[in-house]
Amino acid sequence: MGPDQFRFRESTRLVPVEGQAMAETTFLLLYTGGKMPEGPEETKQVMGAWDSWMGKYQKAIVDAGNPTTPMAKTVSPDGKVTDGVSGTHISGYTVIKAGSFDEAVEMAKSCPVLLGGAKVAVYETFDVMAMAQAGQN
Repeated sequence: MGPDQFRFRESTRLVPVEGQAMAETTFLLLYTGGKMPEGPEETKQVMGAWDSWMGKYQKAIVDAGNPTTPMAKTVSPDGKVTDGVSGTHISGYTVIKAGSFDEAVEMAKSCPVLLGGAKVAVYETFDVMAMAQAGQN
C-alpha cells in the first residue's frame, strides 16, 4: 500500500482510503517494572514462556527487543543532558505488526514479561516518511 492510498484523519493517524485494505500496523510494546527471574528453575520457566510466545507470534514480531539497564540519560531540546529518564523507566521493548490495535493488545496480554510483574504499554506507530511523501504528492 503506497502513501497515495492514505488520507489524514485524527491528527497524524493514517487511515486507508475508503474501499482499500489497511496494511498491518507497527506497534511498540514498552515494558515497565517487573523483575528478572531468580534461580535456574524460574529462569527456565520464563525462557520457556518467551520461546512459546515468540513462536506463536513469530510472523508478527518485527524486533523481539531486549530488556534495558537502569542506566539512562535524557537530552533536552537545548542539548542539556541529565542522568536518568524524564518519566517512567522502561524495562524493555518488543516491536510487532498487527491488523488492529485490539489485536496488538491481545498479543500484549499474553506477553511473558507479565510473569515478572511488569506492565505492557501498547503504542501504535506510523510511517512518518510515508506521510511526508503523501503530503508532497
